[in-house]
Amino acid sequence: MSLEDDLLRQRLDRTRQIRELGYRPYGHRFDSTHSVPEILEGWGGASEADLAASPVRVRIPGRLMTIRRMGKAGFSHIQQHGSRLQIYVRKDSVSETDWRLWELVDIGDIIGVEGALFRTRTGELSVHADKLSFLSKTLLTMPEKFHGLEDVETRYRQRYLDLIATPESRKAFLIRARIISSLRRQLEAEGFVEVETPMMQPVYGGAAARPFVTHHNTLDIDLYLRIAPELYLKRLVVGGMERVYEINRNFRNEGISTRHNPEFTMLEFYQAYADYEVLMDFSCRLLRQLAIDACGDAVVTYQGRRLDFGQIRRFTMREAVVEFWKDGSRPTLDNVADPDWLARHSRKATPGEKLVDIFERVAEGELIQPTIIHQHPVETSPLAKNNEQDPAFTDRFEIFAAGMEIGNAYTELNDPQEQRRRFDMQLAMRERGEDEAHQMDEDYLRAMCYGLPPTAGEGLGIDRIAMILSDSPSIRDVILFPLLRPEGPIGMGAKLRQLDT
Repeated sequence: MSLEDDLLRQRLDRTRQIRELGYRPYGHRFDSTHSVPEILEGWGGASEADLAASPVRVRIPGRLMTIRRMGKAGFSHIQQHGSRLQIYVRKDSVSETDWRLWELVDIGDIIGVEGALFRTRTGELSVHADKLSFLSKTLLTMPEKFHGLEDVETRYRQRYLDLIATPESRKAFLIRARIISSLRRQLEAEGFVEVETPMMQPVYGGAAARPFVTHHNTLDIDLYLRIAPELYLKRLVVGGMERVYEINRNFRNEGISTRHNPEFTMLEFYQAYADYEVLMDFSCRLLRQLAIDACGDAVVTYQGRRLDFGQIRRFTMREAVVEFWKDGSRPTLDNVADPDWLARHSRKATPGEKLVDIFERVAEGELIQPTIIHQHPVETSPLAKNNEQDPAFTDRFEIFAAGMEIGNAYTELNDPQEQRRRFDMQLAMRERGEDEAHQMDEDYLRAMCYGLPPTAGEGLGIDRIAMILSDSPSIRDVILFPLLRPEGPIGMGAKLRQLDT
């Protein structure tokens, strides 16, 4: 028998002993008077004299994270909501069965404690226990107490263990929750209505990406997990819902990296009778307030660099190439507009594709400070309206921070004939081998023929924004259960079955 199996057997034996004492090893309801964070906030500054003059009784649940037994007394720390509080148990302060229970508990067990607050001789705020309850037995060994969960893959694969062992990891998810709350609050203050659109779609669209395919047995049709909700949201604008948004899960059958996960969350919102310049201004206000709501300040630190969401820069794509060019003499705006110059610096097929290729190589990684890049080529913007001064470009912008794209927006194309031509252009790109080019969506064209009002729309990547505002180096740090390769057989079922016999 392995050491792990031996420890599992020992804990199952203690589970039996706990039951024999009259406790439920997997208990039921526990009514508490406070949470651990509430106690630390309310009495963290109280002196021993204060606590003696005005006794405070508490009844709290928590997970045992340390145990230090010393003959007829002992100390432990219980953890709740990522915060820890010390408890003190003395043999002559609890019942005989509670003391025997205390002698059986393991690190990781979940218990209830009732008693009065006091300070130890070292000054630590503690609960002097006079009653214990048992709520749930842990059968597996917890990670080493001083270092938490250090193996990165184990943190992602067993997020439940990561949240127990490394309270700091939960901070990223609390920031993420504040981000979503702030977005909802700000959008609803502007009159936007939250909606839901299909995750399974007969025609995928709204972005350039490769989809996941599934099959509906009853209808006997293939469906695609959505790569974006855009075309459905704009159908709603056609129907008269002038300001709509969705916080949505999208699925793209693409690579995995520190900045990419095949399943991710975005905010998309659409405003009728607006254009991309309106959304540029709104985005600056939105992101500034988002940083304040999530972090307390518009200036945040990401991987050692200060990012100021109160000062978002703006460049056209051509201006960005000029601004961040580092290879030899800097080009001029006239150079970047010259098809011959573009051809010398990129092998892509069209001038617009060449410009985007050069921008991605030259400028994108330099966009550390929050930056808006506007005016994108028509070839790479199949759903955006042409720029009136230069029809080769569209009224589109992307938002970058920390060297990565966090948002994409444009004045929506609302001419059905031009949209049909754009779809045809995308189909031609697919024939040239561009797997991520857009499909033809006949029903969306039909909706447009009923009249899509002038509209601006935007998508913001929740995961990447959460990375930046929580100072997390990987997108997996802000996704509770990121996609990973399956591990080998775990065998817990077989072990428990064997030990049960």
